[in-house]
Amino acid sequence: MKFEIYGDNVTITEGMRHRIETKLSFLNKYLLIDENTTARVVAKVYPNAQKVEITIPSKVGILRAEVIHEDFYAAVDLAIDKLEDQIRRQKTRLSRRHKESLAQNFVDVVENEQEESEVLVRTKEIAAEEMTLDEAIMRMEMLSHSFFIYHDVDADKMAVVYKRLDGNYGLIEVDEKI
Repeated sequence: MKFEIYGDNVTITEGMRHRIETKLSFLNKYLLIDENTTARVVAKVYPNAQKVEITIPSKVGILRAEVIHEDFYAAVDLAIDKLEDQIRRQKTRLSRRHKESLAQNFVDVVENEQEESEVLVRTKEIAAEEMTLDEAIMRMEMLSHSFFIYHDVDADKMAVVYKRLDGNYGLIEVDEKI
């Protein structure tokens, strides 16, 4: 992730920059953020307080936190806490919405199968990225997909993770015998 750190009426020191970059690095465990994502941080100084504004465009939307506090480092910590809460709420919304749509899609598929024969409507080609199972599950949930194809770095083989109707996950590992 790239960082754009600006000071309004304050000079950003190396200590401030290091603290911000270290604290924001937590996003890698919650979201799949590539190296092109830019986190914009603006620090402002008022007569009795300091303000920290953090804006991060992500694949699920814009994450934004704004905190005013007497201490700059406390303001950074509080802004990070706000961002974590936003991410958790978004993930909960995605998983709840996904469960409901999965059940409805199952009903629609059963009804459509009774009405007409299956017809191929789309062909898609993908490049499976290398990642762990946990990263694949998170990517699948963030994209609101019912399955996700990836290259498992732990097993060193192609795999498909999918969401089961009972809410749990399933894993299909591909044995590439020629």
